Amino acid sequence: LLKPPGDLREISPRLLDGGEYVWKSGERTWRIVVAPPADCGAKCSKLAHDIDTVWQLFGKDADDVHVLWSCATVDCKWPASTPAPATLKLLQPDSRLRAGLPRLDERVPGKDGDLPVYVVDPYGFVILRYPPGFDPAGLRADVAKLLKLK
Repeated sequence: LLKPPGDLREISPRLLDGGEYVWKSGERTWRIVVAPPADCGAKCSKLAHDIDTVWQLFGKDADDVHVLWSCATVDCKWPASTPAPATLKLLQPDSRLRAGLPRLDERVPGKDGDLPVYVVDPYGFVILRYPPGFDPAGLRADVAKLLKLK
């Protein structure tokens, strides 16, 4: 758990297609957030595959987990080689959102190019951070526990 948690409540991310993404606390939606750099390449493809696998393992609860891909540039996309989760939201570049993700640019020795992943609660608080090179099984287990809190 992040102590203190990051706070994204005042930020209204814009979707890549132009709409607004709103934190709707009443819907009990959890978010897995990835903020890839402009040219992520194979590392993003692997991470996207891992995120999609984790999302699929939520089964009937998968609709309660949005995957937010917070691009650094407007030409950033979900990797074409990986099926996209049904709840995937591609976000426009937003420096305030990226700044609200704790230790986003922190590097881990031996994990060059790997990205951290975050979990955001239904209210817009960044409550969990998984460091670059994390084991996706831990993400799956943690979010599965959170989904049971309904």
